[in-house]
Amino acid sequence: MTATLERPPAAARPVPRRPARWAPPVVVIALLLVGWQLGVTLSGVAPQVLPSPLRVVEQGWANRAALWTNTLPTLQVTAVGFALSLAVGWVLATAVDFSPWLRRALLPLMIASQTLPIIAIAPLMILWFGFGLLPKVLVIALVTFFPIVVGLVEGFARTDREASNLLRSMGASRWTEFRYVRLPGALPSFFTALRIGITYAVTGAIFAEYVGAQAGLGIFMNQQKNSFRTDLVLAAVGVSAVITLALFALTFLVQRLVAPWIRR
Repeated sequence: MTATLERPPAAARPVPRRPARWAPPVVVIALLLVGWQLGVTLSGVAPQVLPSPLRVVEQGWANRAALWTNTLPTLQVTAVGFALSLAVGWVLATAVDFSPWLRRALLPLMIASQTLPIIAIAPLMILWFGFGLLPKVLVIALVTFFPIVVGLVEGFARTDREASNLLRSMGASRWTEFRYVRLPGALPSFFTALRIGITYAVTGAIFAEYVGAQAGLGIFMNQQKNSFRTDLVLAAVGVSAVITLALFALTFLVQRLVAPWIRR
């Protein structure tokens, strides 16, 4: 008699360890960097056109003081702008959830706000509010609040109806239902939207600085572009990518602290 090997059910399969989950993207990135380095070395292309990864890292480290000086303003405007976006998003989503009339009135306006090209809005913000912190904060808030609002509204809408009906049958108020059922049920959708929004926040901050600012990674990139320092432009791009990845990873830590029952 020959034994037959059956594939274990999905629930019984071992979950890949975290290093194994990160291995494929790390390998792909490493291959891309090696291919980039070889391509630049073999083709002999000028560094002003396409510097090698090693040159980007070398020049970025040599100019680390300037990069750090311009990173701090970008981090500041990103944090303030995204905090404003979170506050506005929570207020709007909660108001929409409590009032069907507001849902019909505000959702079309919020959708219309996303059709406005940021490349046209950012210069207007600079023109109206100057070169201070406010215009850049408003640009980030405009770019990021929509996914947060939509994520929360959809999360509230997916509330467990049986739990809501049970609370209502016990005489619970609308606020009690929102606090104990609708709000916890919306957190998975919220954290998904949070991760989408945080990636837009850094991009929005750099673009707003690129249009007009006194310091920041956007200004640094613009200055180095005008000086034909492509290596330093790419070094600043690398710094912005690291910031985005760090903020993205931070959302998982916040999720674990706030909603530990959500498993991914």
